[in-house]
Amino acid sequence: MNLPISDLPLFLFGTALLIWFSWKPLRHPGSHGFYRFFAWEAILALVVLHRDYAGGQIISQTLLIVSILFLVLGYSALLRRGHAGNERQDGALYSWERTTALITGGIYGLIRHPMYASLLALDWGMFFRAVSLPGFALATTASILLQRTAQAEEKECLAYFGEPYSDYMQRTRRFIPFLY
Repeated sequence: MNLPISDLPLFLFGTALLIWFSWKPLRHPGSHGFYRFFAWEAILALVVLHRDYAGGQIISQTLLIVSILFLVLGYSALLRRGHAGNERQDGALYSWERTTALITGGIYGLIRHPMYASLLALDWGMFFRAVSLPGFALATTASILLQRTAQAEEKECLAYFGEPYSDYMQRTRRFIPFLY
């Protein structure tokens, strides 16, 4: 399965949007946003590659629904309980990422990274729409980059929240409730 040349403008437009959105973290290599950009790029390539497929498979549809659920639960909790403020002066963070309160309830009581788990579900949901070797390579690349994103964010949270975040890490899983 090859990316048709007619899909190249769509991919380039998506890349331009991601660069525009990610300009701050791209200036900070090693930040979670830096790795997140490249994970988004791999997912974008996978979405463009598989966009014309119906995706009627149960696994694909289930993962895409889980993706939306994790995104909504994670983002709404972040906005409601994260108390974003200017106390966190990290140049790689957007204003909504500058949480000053550690969120440990709701979906965050089960996993530390519901929005990255959402991207993982989207990633593999798109892969299962039309299983292919290039799709597998992109899905695997995105998964590795999301793992690096989460690890970088955990270092940032440990530096800001300290021992409470370390305790939180011991009680929760990274992406999949009760498993991983």
